[in-house]
Amino acid sequence: ERAIARHEVREIEQRHTADGPRQDVTLDEDDDVVIIYNRVPKTASTSFTNIAYDLCAKNKYHVLHINTTKNNPVMSLQDQVRFVKNVTSWKEMKPGFYHGHISYLDFAKFGVKKKPIYINVIRDPIERLVSYYYFLRFGDDYRPGLRRRKQGDKKTFDECVAAGGSDCAPEKLWLQIPFFCGHSSECWNVGSRWALEQAKYNLINEYFLVGVTEELEDFIMLLEAALPRFFRGATELYRTGKKSHLRKTTEKKLPTKETIAKLQQSEIWKMENEFYEFALEQFQFVRAHAVREKDGELYILAQNFFYEKIYPKSN
Repeated sequence: ERAIARHEVREIEQRHTADGPRQDVTLDEDDDVVIIYNRVPKTASTSFTNIAYDLCAKNKYHVLHINTTKNNPVMSLQDQVRFVKNVTSWKEMKPGFYHGHISYLDFAKFGVKKKPIYINVIRDPIERLVSYYYFLRFGDDYRPGLRRRKQGDKKTFDECVAAGGSDCAPEKLWLQIPFFCGHSSECWNVGSRWALEQAKYNLINEYFLVGVTEELEDFIMLLEAALPRFFRGATELYRTGKKSHLRKTTEKKLPTKETIAKLQQSEIWKMENEFYEFALEQFQFVRAHAVREKDGELYILAQNFFYEKIYPKSN
């Protein structure tokens, strides 16, 4: 896969440099944009990313998958430098939409003047864990023939929790907070209150928009309204695609109330759920100021500000 990727990169660079040296490439302001979607596993991230792939040719931008070894969300320091340099200076790939299972990376620490636009989607923590548990055993309808790591294990999620299994332990819930917290060591200390507060801070101050899996269509609609350069046509594509973009985990069985109650006794669940509720409230706040409902349908508000008292007066 890496060899193929390197070959594709070389082909693209050769096409773009055929008419002149790379340093002569200049970009319009609208094209000098990079979006990073540091997707959390099992949050409908594949469904959303497929929409970006479907639109990239029509809307004229590039989509790049960030594939890390063993899906490690934490990059080495040297890879952080390489990644920041690629994203900011790879003009041939702008405008660009990067996606991958990596934790938040603060570009300002590297002296970057123009930072990328971060977006993300999160999910109810128990629902996310249940989906991931069955995904490891049965896969999904996206690549049904691919053998999964836990394939052959028939134990249900309820049975796993009752037996105190490691794959369904409360510690496995600790994922969305560190993805938003970032590359600091404390982010990955399970149950860290500091990590929770840092994740909240980053969500508010460093992310353009964070949606929730349960309201994915509204998330897409807001992105199309705010960033049409990338997402023009996304809402219609999602609505009329017969949900073909949705990726469903196979053989998933909903947990019992007793199983849910047992997980909810954990301090880790309480913190992850606090973060989820925080993100949900912020998303609903943004949505409430951007859309209105009429006859059961949501529609985007028109521009609601204007300029006046402009001085000095021009002749």
